[in-house]
Amino acid sequence: MATVLTMKSQEIINPLLNTGLSIIQRPDMFNFSLDSTLLAHFAKPKLTTTNLIDLGCGNAAVLLFLSQKTEAALHGVEIQQDVYALAKRNVALNDLNNRITIVNDDVKHIMNHYEDSSFDMVLCNPPFFKHRPTSNINDSDYKTIARHEVKITLDDLLEKAATLLKQKGRLIMVHRASRLAELFESFKRFNLSPSRMRLVYTRAHKNASMVLIEGMYQSNATLTVEAPFIIHADAGYSAEYLEIFNGK
Repeated sequence: MATVLTMKSQEIINPLLNTGLSIIQRPDMFNFSLDSTLLAHFAKPKLTTTNLIDLGCGNAAVLLFLSQKTEAALHGVEIQQDVYALAKRNVALNDLNNRITIVNDDVKHIMNHYEDSSFDMVLCNPPFFKHRPTSNINDSDYKTIARHEVKITLDDLLEKAATLLKQKGRLIMVHRASRLAELFESFKRFNLSPSRMRLVYTRAHKNASMVLIEGMYQSNATLTVEAPFIIHADAGYSAEYLEIFNGK
């Protein structure tokens, strides 16, 4: 029987694209968008994948997507209490309490909840922007923490990801293409070998805006650069974009 939840002020229930799942969202929080959707699409859990975790899972959108791609146990950690509570309700809304576990804590404290080398896959849609006194931050604290490195840095995230991963486990991340050189440096620092990468373009003639990247822990993997993902084609969206977002 489906879970019945009481909606709170500002909350709306949206379909999670063409998955048949639903998601509760709030306009003052960071909602699921292109980057989190592409992150879930880029992730390729294997049949042998038994345990994966999303660091900074937000409202649990990525975990909901992945619940349809793998039978693995799904975990998430979210630092913000209100966002964590929303993630828990989204899991319950879709009757996935037996599949998805959400922890309310700082990613930097994740080892209080899990043992070293306990995950086959770690996913992350991290804050894209460094935080400086001159940063143009969001009016909403929820969105500021989601988009700016206020609570955690890229190195902090990769250090915890590497600690959580089994040997040859995989980190799946989406980030700004402009920080790709820094990503490569950080991967090397934490013994992660870039193994798969895909650049995202708003249009074919524009510079890349985002990068989807997979790193393998304690491995000498070689890098496969996949075909670019183009969002807009001609006067509309690309065929691949429509396939992902509309099921067409």
